[in-house]
Amino acid sequence: MTEKTLPLRIGVGAIVLNSENKILVGKRKDNPVNKWQMPQGGIDKNESFLAAMKRELNEETSIKNIQIIKELDGWFQYELPKNLIGIIWKGKFRGQKQKWFVVRFTGKESEINLKTKHPEFIEWKWVEMDELPKIIVDFKKEVYEKLLVKLKKIID
Repeated sequence: MTEKTLPLRIGVGAIVLNSENKILVGKRKDNPVNKWQMPQGGIDKNESFLAAMKRELNEETSIKNIQIIKELDGWFQYELPKNLIGIIWKGKFRGQKQKWFVVRFTGKESEINLKTKHPEFIEWKWVEMDELPKIIVDFKKEVYEKLLVKLKKIID
């Protein structure tokens, strides 16, 4: 398969807001430069988008206490840069096509624990919405900018 014929991986993402409408981001274990991302991941066979988002959120951050605000309409997708195609996801995909959810974190911060069974993040923090596109890896920047446009309509 050439990189153009590789499929997109179907996934989900969670925009986790705290009481001040700041967004939860994590610094990836496999990319410890100063780049951060929101919790996201793939969907298991026969799993709903909502169930996948809750599972991924818990697997990556230990968060269980959330209130669902909205499932964002439409799909958000990105292509991997050439140097990562064939490396990430065992070389099976050229990028991701994702469903995103906006959720409110209702637990205590002590619930957030990155030392999970298969840790993906080494650090986490809350960021202001407008900071988000500045701290994400370049190939996901456009997706994050589109997510912010939708998010601001919900929160304002």
